[in-house]
Amino acid sequence: MKTLQTNRRGFLAGATATLALIAAAPSLAAGRTLNILSHRVHQTSLGEGEADLMAAWKQANDADLAFTTFDSNPLMDRLFREASLPETEFGVGYLVDNRPTSEIAKLFEPLDPWMEKDAIGDFGDIAPGLIKGMTIDGKLIGIPVRTATQALFCNLDLLEQAGFSAPPTTLEELVAQAQKITDDKIATGMILASDLAVFPVMFARAFGGDFLTPDFTLLPDPAAMEQALTVLAGMFENGALPRSYATTKNDDQVTWMQQGRAAFTVLPFARAAQLNDPEQSKYPGRITAVGFPVAEALAGKTPMATVVEAWAMVIPANAKDKELAWSYIKQVASPETTLGMALNGNGPARVSTFSDPKLVEKNPQAAIEAEALANGRGAFPPFPEAARAQALFLEEVQLAVLGRKSPAEAVETITQRVTPLLP
Repeated sequence: MKTLQTNRRGFLAGATATLALIAAAPSLAAGRTLNILSHRVHQTSLGEGEADLMAAWKQANDADLAFTTFDSNPLMDRLFREASLPETEFGVGYLVDNRPTSEIAKLFEPLDPWMEKDAIGDFGDIAPGLIKGMTIDGKLIGIPVRTATQALFCNLDLLEQAGFSAPPTTLEELVAQAQKITDDKIATGMILASDLAVFPVMFARAFGGDFLTPDFTLLPDPAAMEQALTVLAGMFENGALPRSYATTKNDDQVTWMQQGRAAFTVLPFARAAQLNDPEQSKYPGRITAVGFPVAEALAGKTPMATVVEAWAMVIPANAKDKELAWSYIKQVASPETTLGMALNGNGPARVSTFSDPKLVEKNPQAAIEAEALANGRGAFPPFPEAARAQALFLEEVQLAVLGRKSPAEAVETITQRVTPLLP
């Protein structure tokens, strides 16, 4: 009798569980799956569970999202490999803005026809410089979705110790403040990595110049680049850049700022939380971000074209379900999803997002970042020999900064060495 009761209970429990699974099946298994190649940050910024920003879209499209994530370089390799096959299971990929050459662009679906058929809402709100960066040979191939806009970070405590009541508003003020902090032995004036083109490019743009314009004009104003290198060389000679400049890396910038070893650096706005983290920083709440200043002669006349690095969503030309892929991209690029991702820590590509009260409350530098983003663009346009050109550029910059070559000689050599590499 006991065995019969036990078996009966087991049967009823099993039957109940089976019925529950059958009832739940429609909500657990969507009719379609969109496979996505991305970095992990793109997935996490969309939220999960009850905070899933794509929940309504999934229900409306009877679709699930399956993310395959990699770090940046392996991600690009996998994305290009998938897009080169006769067909790929991946409908959407995330592409870094310094990679789409003319040949690479051919691997991805032109998006202008999709915009004509089913346009992204308020498309003009997405920073124009980012759109240009994803328009290759006249064709739009990617929709910008995540940005890293460079800012000038200042330690307010160190500035006050040197007698300064506010961050600099011109490049000349920046150099003067950094030098006084150095001379007063409060800290090193500024810390910059020597292996990234971002920094000499920022200094050149502060004088109205550049390394390489979007139309591949090399050193459009050689005198401006010479001025930039002269300033950097002077800062190094006078100790406002550390003696270890030649071996300084990006992570060193963060550490030096957290420890108060340097008063200024240049990093993306998103680094503010890390620099002010009470568990890592000796100056929580006292390291602020401002826009990188232009030279006095350009102040109020020419806005700073700060360096902005961006990710964009693309559709492989060999994807199976491009309709679903475009629907996803349209939703992720919408104003409401952009705001939701920004509140989750994503750098928004839309300028208006920075003025939303919810984001302003969470990000005090939102208005400053919006202004920087509106005029920003990449450090240089993508082309097949971009990595080599950057290496040659940085080699000459370093020789000039360390005083082994005059700024004028370095500018002349940059022209000679980089010109043959241009498309």
